[in-house]
Amino acid sequence: MKKTKKIKEVNVFGRVDLKAEQLPKEYFNILPLLPEKLAPPLDPRTKKPLKPKALEVLFPKELIKQEVSEKRSIRIPEELQEQLLQIGRPRPICRAKRLEKYLRLPSNVKIYFKREDLSPVGSHKSNTSLAQAFYAKREGIEKLTTETGAGQWGSAVAMATAFNDMQAEIYMVALSYEQKPYRRTLMELFGAQCYSSPSLRTKSGRKILKQQRHCTGSLGIAISEAVERAVEQENTKYCLGSVLNFVLLHQTVIGLEAKKQLMQLGEEPNEIIGCVGGGSNFAGLAYPFIGDRLKGKSDCRFIAVEPETIPTMTKGKFTYDFGDTAELTPLLKMYSLGHEFKPAPIYAGGLRYHGLAPTLSVLVKHGIVEPITKNEKEVFEAAKLFVRTEGITPAPESSHAIRAAIDSALKAKRAGEEKTILFNLSGHGLLDLQAFKQFI
Repeated sequence: MKKTKKIKEVNVFGRVDLKAEQLPKEYFNILPLLPEKLAPPLDPRTKKPLKPKALEVLFPKELIKQEVSEKRSIRIPEELQEQLLQIGRPRPICRAKRLEKYLRLPSNVKIYFKREDLSPVGSHKSNTSLAQAFYAKREGIEKLTTETGAGQWGSAVAMATAFNDMQAEIYMVALSYEQKPYRRTLMELFGAQCYSSPSLRTKSGRKILKQQRHCTGSLGIAISEAVERAVEQENTKYCLGSVLNFVLLHQTVIGLEAKKQLMQLGEEPNEIIGCVGGGSNFAGLAYPFIGDRLKGKSDCRFIAVEPETIPTMTKGKFTYDFGDTAELTPLLKMYSLGHEFKPAPIYAGGLRYHGLAPTLSVLVKHGIVEPITKNEKEVFEAAKLFVRTEGITPAPESSHAIRAAIDSALKAKRAGEEKTILFNLSGHGLLDLQAFKQFI
């Protein structure tokens, strides 16, 4: 009787919380379930397959082991579990009841969202930054370098290094460095050094500035600078916010929690939606559910939303490409617009990337993940509606997922279909108010 009452109450209030002891104890690994074997990374100089050991110049050994692991689950150390609890995991799932009411949806069309905006730095990024800093510290590393687009990743790395008594050197895309000064301030509050990219601190940065004095930057350029600095400094490693399998692996705590929460509700999603830059927040929510589909246990649809002006999945090529502009990183086989692609100066800085995670690229190639695009105007309209109905200010990146969820719900309404939609609210927009001001 108590269990039935609990589910009923959760449905009334539209929010499901998990207890601390329900925090996932293992990560979910999509690698052994992929419909085709992942192509190996290539050496940037010889263009020949790169052995995992060669990656040790950039990453801690444990992360490299996770990158190539064929185990379906990987244990989360207890000390790392404690850090995840400290930043507010597990996080709730909420039902967007006021948004549903505004859209006049029938009772059999429901919208749920996972609240990754509730982390101390306002996004899902801390799930992997804490893991990467933890494993680096355990191997005696003293400093991490990284890039950041909109600043969510940089903030997460700054927090993670502070938690693990390490230093952080962060290269922030110049456009976002100017657009979003408060994210820079947040990084500095945590003790990190933050630089506008391209900068004069690196060879790759100086080369770009020589060619284009007022370059607005890109994630590809910022990656080049962070990699260059990691290689030339002692006891320093590079910290990556998306694309590689170990990053997406750490994010699966999102989807693992969501599965428990939906079971508690007695719900099964028909459609899972997330915005995509490199792929980490989408994969974090979707991969545990995609695992069920790959095992033949689900027919759920998976919708990946990207900006219309950066159509990596919808117009990019599935090919080997560099992850950075200066061609310092290993080549990965992925969907890409080309590492020299110059992204449009949209406010969703976290989505301004030319490439896509190799594991996600394989899933897109095989039609398991369906990519779509949305333009900036319709995305901001959806964000404004979400603020006025749910009272939450979403990040411009997350607003792509909101737009897709609204469109999908209205389509189901018109068709008379039953549908349960789940999307990832991967970050808040409280430090993006300048963007909203300009839109209004």
